Amino acid sequence: MGQRIHFVVDPQGWCCMGIIIFIWLYNTIFIPKVILFPHYEEGNISIVAVLCYYFCSLFCIASLFRASAADPGKLPENPKIPIAEREYWELCNKCNLMRPKRSHHCSRCGHCVRRMDHHCPWINNCVGEDNHWLFLQLCFYTQILSSYTLILDFCHYYYFLPLKKENWDVFVFRHELALLRISAFMGLIILGGISRLFYTQLMGIFTDTTSIEKMSNCCEDISRPRKPWQQTFSEVFGTHWKILWFIPFRQRQPLRVPYHFANHV
Repeated sequence: MGQRIHFVVDPQGWCCMGIIIFIWLYNTIFIPKVILFPHYEEGNISIVAVLCYYFCSLFCIASLFRASAADPGKLPENPKIPIAEREYWELCNKCNLMRPKRSHHCSRCGHCVRRMDHHCPWINNCVGEDNHWLFLQLCFYTQILSSYTLILDFCHYYYFLPLKKENWDVFVFRHELALLRISAFMGLIILGGISRLFYTQLMGIFTDTTSIEKMSNCCEDISRPRKPWQQTFSEVFGTHWKILWFIPFRQRQPLRVPYHFANHV
């Protein structure tokens, strides 16, 4: 699970993902060049601030690429259905294949995805059972990186000591204000959008419902027991170790779900 490469051929998705990569590259190149390195060289900040920025940037781009390339939970054409779980499977009326309940057919990708939450054009992939944890990490680290960038933009003008501006790149020196205004504008847009998305994702995990289920109002099944939030988060991230929920450089292993919770396979 989570080890297969999944590639969606969608020009719109490529365009959206290209915008995200451009914003990431812009801030990863210009923020250290304009703010971090000059202030570090003049002793206004420590090396820890520089390293933290690069770690956040690394975790953000790693989560993006992994969420984009990971198999979200695509169902095979001839799935093997365990005898004890046959009552929890149903026939898809679009692709005429058997699928677990709470799966959904993605019209953009053309196949069913286990516990599909939604199709996200910004990662050019569906968000499903096998890559939902990576999408949550992407939202989390994007918020951290955007907030860090906005704080640096603010501190550069209103808190840090003025730079001597010796040995600066001519282009950066002439366009410093424009570069930082663009960075702040993109940071505000990304932070506002991602914060709202991250909140809805967290509420979905707390209530054990997907975005599709909320829109279709099909999650009012009172026969389904409500799980503790630790259980739902552990199922999404594939581990009970909470420290591992924040690390994108690993493979997710599905947890064994108790039988009375196994109505979503």
